[in-house]
Amino acid sequence: MIFSKPPWLTYCYDANMKGFRFTKYIPPKDPEKNTFENLLNIFMQLVTMTGGDVAEALSWLSNLDKRYNLTNPGYGIGDFIEDLKAKGYLTEENAKGEIKITGKAEQAIRKNALEEIFGKLKRGKGGSHKTTHSGPGDEKGTDRRPYAFGDGLDQIALTDSIRNAQINHGFGGDYLLTEDDLEVVENEYRTQTSTVLMIDISHSMILYGEDRITPAKKVAMALAELIKTRYPKDTLDVIVFGNDAWQIEIKDLPYLQVGPYHTNTVAGLELAMDLLRRRKNPNKQIFMITDGKPTCLKVGIKYYKNAFGIDSKILSETLKLAAQCRKLKIPVTTFMIASDPYLKEFVKEFTKVNNGNAYYSSLKGLGHLIFEDYRKNRTKKF
Repeated sequence: MIFSKPPWLTYCYDANMKGFRFTKYIPPKDPEKNTFENLLNIFMQLVTMTGGDVAEALSWLSNLDKRYNLTNPGYGIGDFIEDLKAKGYLTEENAKGEIKITGKAEQAIRKNALEEIFGKLKRGKGGSHKTTHSGPGDEKGTDRRPYAFGDGLDQIALTDSIRNAQINHGFGGDYLLTEDDLEVVENEYRTQTSTVLMIDISHSMILYGEDRITPAKKVAMALAELIKTRYPKDTLDVIVFGNDAWQIEIKDLPYLQVGPYHTNTVAGLELAMDLLRRRKNPNKQIFMITDGKPTCLKVGIKYYKNAFGIDSKILSETLKLAAQCRKLKIPVTTFMIASDPYLKEFVKEFTKVNNGNAYYSSLKGLGHLIFEDYRKNRTKKF
């Protein structure tokens, strides 16, 4: 008899050896998934990695098929491409026959990123963002307190109140329920949060043979899809920063690519603060994904740059904005996907001035850290 616990190991009892023989566990193919669905998942990953370049993604897919036999004699990559068009994932936009992904494909990529990064985390009730402030609110909590004049009837905890009456007055012939027996449920406020996600697109995000921009894009898409589906009253703005900073639409995330840029953190923070000033939500926060120190500053129409060490002039302006964010009650959470000691010193000083948070994350754990911090910040008012 063969068992499959734990899932990465298969073992069976061997009567001749009077023991267990362990072998590598190979999970069975999911019979509910056909060739198209399997190829679609791989294609979506490749489109993300190529910055939305469909031709390059399909070229990679063909090479993978040649190496790993992803298709079968009855269904090839050509059939897959035709199905992508028929199902609304691809479109030909000009006379040259240039193929691009559609809005449907962009949404599918975000959903894939959400499942990949947050799929293993437990789901809570939809929209259940709570603050630590109790009182008349939108959702019933777990705390109880004695009834007070002005409390609504819908707040009364009937089961607890009846139990109190039985304890206080016994089980006599005349059932007695007094005001002193009543308990009410403390309601909790639902909060709305406005988040700006800053993504570093300087050249270092693809240096040293490590692709850091693709995980950053996936996190941004997963967070966007999470907010759109579970927290629709929250807002998420995404900005990128290199020599300058500019806002991008959520639908443009799959196309995001690194440029030949330095790191102008000041420009990113200025734009983030400007966007948050327009938001009326009481809770505001900035998430910054970067792999390096600030190396660029715009002075008038010129760029002041120094990629060698931490420049005191650039650092001073960066810390000045960190202090302004703190004054405006906008915490900045920095996700540093690098671990150089001098970078840690910069982040430590920046975080101290802003009174925010900082994480030194590997690319693998980036999504979970951002999700947990986002959820944690939903439980408090800044």
